[in-house]
Amino acid sequence: MAGSKIHQSYPPATEDAFSVKRLKEAGAVCVGALNMDEYAYGFTTENSHYGPTRNPHNLEHIAGGSSGGSAAAVAAGMVPLTLGTDTNGSIRVPAAFCGIFGLQATYGRFSRTGALLFAESFDRIGPFARSVRDLALCFDLLQGVDPEDKVCISESLEPTIPHLESGISDLKIARAGGYFATGGMPEVFRAVDMVAKSLGVDEAVEIPYAECGRAAAYIITGVEGGNFHFENLRRRAQDFDPNVRDRFLAGPLVPGAWYLKAQKFRTIYKKAVLKLFETYDVLLAPTTPTPATKIGQATMVLDGVEMAVRPNIGLYTQPLSFIGLPIISVPMHLEGSLPLGVMLVGAPHSEAKLLRVARYLEKAGVVAAHVPEIQS
Repeated sequence: MAGSKIHQSYPPATEDAFSVKRLKEAGAVCVGALNMDEYAYGFTTENSHYGPTRNPHNLEHIAGGSSGGSAAAVAAGMVPLTLGTDTNGSIRVPAAFCGIFGLQATYGRFSRTGALLFAESFDRIGPFARSVRDLALCFDLLQGVDPEDKVCISESLEPTIPHLESGISDLKIARAGGYFATGGMPEVFRAVDMVAKSLGVDEAVEIPYAECGRAAAYIITGVEGGNFHFENLRRRAQDFDPNVRDRFLAGPLVPGAWYLKAQKFRTIYKKAVLKLFETYDVLLAPTTPTPATKIGQATMVLDGVEMAVRPNIGLYTQPLSFIGLPIISVPMHLEGSLPLGVMLVGAPHSEAKLLRVARYLEKAGVVAAHVPEIQS
């Protein structure tokens, strides 16, 4: 139903999505559907139709979104593995808030056939898990060519499990500075510091034009999402979640020139970021600017500035979303804080390297997914 009231009235699906078929063929047992932000447009999973998804580490706080139900179910120990989708951070944000591992693969790596998309040129399916091995196992199962999905690619179709314990001695790693080292709460950067130290990383590099990248991502996703839902917005606007409807309505109002400029910038930005991966294999960055906020909390203060929660949780995920990079959010549990995430960012098709780094951190005890004691 994609978290919607409108799709609740649609006929039931007659077949499984490509990714679900792959998992079932490998022996997976599907348990049920999970809550999310309506049509994947949000970072909080406070769904006006079906209620909020609560964070298992503190039930008064959000689980993140848009794939909040998927992350919360894994974090609570209800299931070992779930799937979500990521447009501007919808896997990475809830993975960070719920203290588990989340993988956004290279754009086109997994088939999206059978999934309801938000923004065609962004969207990716990906897994949540409590261990790196489970994450890698799911990655190996899901990669492959699907002629039904025109963006599904066949490059580097190689299992990652055999290389998981290979270590990181051959990898060049740096932390992202500049934009990605400002704007967040102190504990967010402390988490990155701890990961960097454990990896022996003392070098920082700046990802150029990151702030412009976030702005361009906003424009393109708004236009593509609004266009996809345009007919229902005309005929059934009252049936949308109000928090989602107004942003979808804004999409068709964006001037065409803005959209074209954002797409031109996308090409320039991607070329500039990929240049960094000629030197580095992995970059480190915070996943979110804050731990999970409270359910119903409208604003937060970052760097002394009060700002809205919903559009700004993706401060660090959005600039990396629309250029197709693979990213793993690894979980950090700092004393006195709700879970946090640190992103491991790589060049396209470098998931095996990212999984190796994540496994190295997991073996060292630096990152881990703890199942919380669920509050009554």
